[in-house]
Amino acid sequence: MLFAKMGVPNDQLAFFTTLLYFPWFLKGLWGPFVDVFRTKRWWIIAMQALMTALCILLTFTLPHPEAEMIATKSTSVGLFRWTLVFFIIAAFASATHDIAADGFYMLAHDTKSQAAFIGIRSTFYRIASVFSQGVLVYIAGQIENRTGNIPLSWQVTIGVTSVLMLCITLYHCFALPHPEEDRPREVKDYQGAIDELKESFKTFFTKPGVGLAIAFMLLYRLSEGFLVKLCQPFLVDSRATMLRDGQIIGGGLELSTDTVGLLYGTIGVACLLLGGILGGIYISRHGLKRSLWLMASALTLPSFVYVYLSMAQPESLWIIGSAISFENFGYGFGFTAYMMYMMHFSEGKYKTSHYAICTAFMALSMMIPGFIAGSLELAVGYSTFFWIANACSITTFLITYFVYKRL
Repeated sequence: MLFAKMGVPNDQLAFFTTLLYFPWFLKGLWGPFVDVFRTKRWWIIAMQALMTALCILLTFTLPHPEAEMIATKSTSVGLFRWTLVFFIIAAFASATHDIAADGFYMLAHDTKSQAAFIGIRSTFYRIASVFSQGVLVYIAGQIENRTGNIPLSWQVTIGVTSVLMLCITLYHCFALPHPEEDRPREVKDYQGAIDELKESFKTFFTKPGVGLAIAFMLLYRLSEGFLVKLCQPFLVDSRATMLRDGQIIGGGLELSTDTVGLLYGTIGVACLLLGGILGGIYISRHGLKRSLWLMASALTLPSFVYVYLSMAQPESLWIIGSAISFENFGYGFGFTAYMMYMMHFSEGKYKTSHYAICTAFMALSMMIPGFIAGSLELAVGYSTFFWIANACSITTFLITYFVYKRL
């Protein structure tokens, strides 16, 4: 959203933000080092402090493109080279924080306590999703409306994030407990950790049906991998057709930043989470195999609303908001089968390691379409792009058919 509002073309925007998936694709490789060096508590606070410092650096180094560059979407991503460097470091810090926080949670709670607090943990994760994609974008939009200065609006928003991160980090310095079991492994276990990592990879790739499982993890969400990269740029791009490199490119919906924060980042994300909750209830009652076709349909068919939005370009916020909410709810509901399948395939001695490998393929499934989504949209326009993205749902149904037969 930041790069879209700054006037960065969609091809550069999609490609370089997709690079930020790499830490989650690779994080399983350095997980053992978090166990060997320092405590989980130390890693949590250290990574939060690093992310706070990076937010402060982002606040003071965020470029201010000229208004003409923003209006014509001709801002080169090269102007944001330091912004991208700080973002990628923050992404590695965040992925490392994930590793440490998951381990710390299990160390700080006994089995009974883990079960008692898992609902609270999930709730705060959902609050964070709404806050980051909704509230922060809404703040940026409100500042933009009052000042007319887009770069300033994002600079202030990142500054607000810096203050919040600093407060959270300082709070955790005192509030996080010191579990007795939270100790680094002895250095002599280092080689053992490496050997265990190698064995987990070996056993994963020799599992029966591993080829089909990898294909499912890469193809089940292919259409969404294209859509998610350009949904927000589409919502804020000008309605007028734009001439780029001699081609007529279809416009977007020209919504204000704060409206997108409300419709897509708040209501849309809430529907996404609601879909996930109801999907979890449904699949727990009916099982993965009986739920698979319904969830594959829920994941893919609602995304056709973006074909309608790009062709009709409605002005009614009720219509736009309903379409966004419907698509997000369907995705949240259908994604449950994806998560359940990864858990199902990860069962065995190395369950945790195998699930981490599955999440790496999950990240890769979004990276592959993300790298080319922007260039494709610039070549054909939004309407044709959304048709192509939805046509990729054929692969979802094909791979669902083969997995269904094997379950």
